[in-house]
Amino acid sequence: MGVLYLVALGISLFGMAMLDRRFTLFFWRDAPRAFVTLLVGVVFFLIWDIVGIDTGVFFRGETSFMTGVQIAPELPLEEVFFLTLLCYLTMNLLAGTRLIVDRRAARSGASGASGASGSSSVDDGRAS
Repeated sequence: MGVLYLVALGISLFGMAMLDRRFTLFFWRDAPRAFVTLLVGVVFFLIWDIVGIDTGVFFRGETSFMTGVQIAPELPLEEVFFLTLLCYLTMNLLAGTRLIVDRRAARSGASGASGASGSSSVDDGRAS
């Protein structure tokens, strides 16, 4: 039972990757840029955690669902996977939102153009 949380994080990361692949959101759109973005986000939050641990704000909670492996004092192994999931989820949500907005704009632009095609007042440069 000591790896249950880590397994759940792994399954969640796999789900993020499948959504990413299905809708070409983040890694499947531009893998090198996605890797750097994800790495910067995870490192930022790891530094944030270390500073919080150092100042006494954050501490490791005891639970039987975690492995007990620590990569630093009060910093469990699962935290790296959680932060990776958090950053990956954020990037997928951002890319997904952009995808939805772009598709809605394209639909409204297409429906507006098809409805006005018969009575366009734009001068196409032809002589009358």
